[in-house]
Amino acid sequence: MPVPSTRPAPTPAAMREESAREGFAVWLTGLPASGKSTVAGNLQRELAARGVNVAVLESDALRKILTPDPGYGDPEREAFYGAMAYIGRLLTAHGVSVIFDATANRRAYRNKARQEISRFLEIHVDCPLPVCEARDPKGIYRRAREGKAPNVPGVQAAYEPPLRPDMVVRGDIEEPAEAARRIVAVLAKKGYL
Repeated sequence: MPVPSTRPAPTPAAMREESAREGFAVWLTGLPASGKSTVAGNLQRELAARGVNVAVLESDALRKILTPDPGYGDPEREAFYGAMAYIGRLLTAHGVSVIFDATANRRAYRNKARQEISRFLEIHVDCPLPVCEARDPKGIYRRAREGKAPNVPGVQAAYEPPLRPDMVVRGDIEEPAEAARRIVAVLAKKGYL
């Protein structure tokens, strides 16, 4: 027979304090080479300077751990982004805020994270495909055009931009540091900081 707890029920004030300790999540989405990683780095520095405990979940780095031999079809992507959302939920529940640096080419992948994480922003890093292709730091677009990289968003795979993002960053013309400051202002306005 279970022993009844002698701990008093939490007061509303204690519950609010616990909720205030919950982290938040910012999902930076956009085409490959749109500027997500640069904005993520600037945002991480802005938040750390304000004393926010923040982790960047970068899809390429996580993919090497979660799927050492990755496939890029819809089933693999759905499983991978589901795992990312789960990790983000765990971290935010324990007071660590999260920056998702991930294309997540389908809205459903990002919506899953939004459903699981109560304090959530979706930021669209909007950048024209020709600019992304000209940057191509990892050679993704070149390999896609050569037929060596299948399912690249914007080339063989569709990219579904957010219908109602919390904010749009212009990855082709906006300074990443300024974009990060604007994101911080939105976080503050929503009461997440």
